Amino acid sequence: MRPFDPLIRNPHLQTIAGSVWRRPERADLFPVRSKFYQTEPAVQVLVREQSPRGEPRGVLLLVHGLEGSSEAGYMRSLSHLALQAGYAAHRSNIRGCGGTEALCDTLYHAGLTADLRFLVFQLRSRYQMPVHVCGFSLGANMALKLAGELGEQARGVVASVVAVSAPIDLKACAQAMNRLENWLYQRRFLQSMCARLRRREKLMPQVFRFNNLEKLRTIYDFDHHVTAPFFGFGSAEGYYGTQSAQLFLESIRVPALLIQAKDDPMIPFDVFRHPAFSRNPWLELWAVNHGGHVGFLARGSYRFWVDLAVVDWLAHLENRTGAEQALPSPPPLIN
Repeated sequence: MRPFDPLIRNPHLQTIAGSVWRRPERADLFPVRSKFYQTEPAVQVLVREQSPRGEPRGVLLLVHGLEGSSEAGYMRSLSHLALQAGYAAHRSNIRGCGGTEALCDTLYHAGLTADLRFLVFQLRSRYQMPVHVCGFSLGANMALKLAGELGEQARGVVASVVAVSAPIDLKACAQAMNRLENWLYQRRFLQSMCARLRRREKLMPQVFRFNNLEKLRTIYDFDHHVTAPFFGFGSAEGYYGTQSAQLFLESIRVPALLIQAKDDPMIPFDVFRHPAFSRNPWLELWAVNHGGHVGFLARGSYRFWVDLAVVDWLAHLENRTGAEQALPSPPPLIN
């Protein structure tokens, strides 16, 4: 594990700064292609795809967090570093995200893995090599859940899974959001989620009709009154009790790395005391004392420790499996 020397020790400053800090990106060196995949009859998802110079040594598929998109800073900077290291990078948009509300007649939730499954198998077929999947926050729950759902079938299709700031216990995380210190995050998420629903109503009034959105005060309220009934979970408890990644950790049979800050304001660290971490040898938890939620800003010439940690993890897997070419550590950075 590459040591993490936090630039900031306050978890809220890490979380906020990590979301707005300028990230390295060179679209001139690695041109971006926009590709639409029809994953279901009435669902298209958008993926921003980039290729390294030369033949790719591997394939990386990234999944963003709640109300995020392929343009999130953490998605772009990790793609940039992975491209320099020789990996093809694919920044996916969860259905309805990234300006694609008109391309599907449904919503998304933290356990909806159908689109991710489709993309993994498509990329495996195209590149003729297994795919590394990296999810952030809600996307991390999706990635872990998919690996668990596939179980033994993931081998040869999924090379590894990396989960950054993963809310593996959705109920515990929804409860954590109710803490006074988290009111700003909860408010911003709710505003964004409700605004998205209003856009969906205007685009497809024959499909979407949401009442009393102004009465929703918490993430739990949203999940209880919107997510759960829309997807047939019955209640927020039914949603959390079936879609949390912790239910699938025991079934994962490919290398899975979880990167977590102990001071994450949105994810109680106690959820990582799950017995799967001691029983399932495929799981590895890298826990650091500071870092906030998808923050992890570090001291040094390269601020984004998670990017370096993920590239290190890919190198570790290559070395462990006897790959023909080892990854330089670290690759030269292009700013």
